[in-house]
Amino acid sequence: MRYLVVITEDLEDGGYNASCPALPGCHSEGATIEEAMDGIREAIACYLESLSIDDLPAPAPAPVITEVEVA
Repeated sequence: MRYLVVITEDLEDGGYNASCPALPGCHSEGATIEEAMDGIREAIACYLESLSIDDLPAPAPAPVITEVEVA
């Protein structure tokens, strides 16, 4: 499955925060974008594993969001 992940720069403390909007409470952080991405991958896997253990369905992935440049 592919889930939308939002990365934001933590301007106060430094580093980056990552969250997965389709999975409430699923967050991670890292000193770099790569570390934040590694952390959110692990957090998503744990979240989905927890749902599976509890015999709950995984939420549908969010639609893909991308940027468009306008002249």
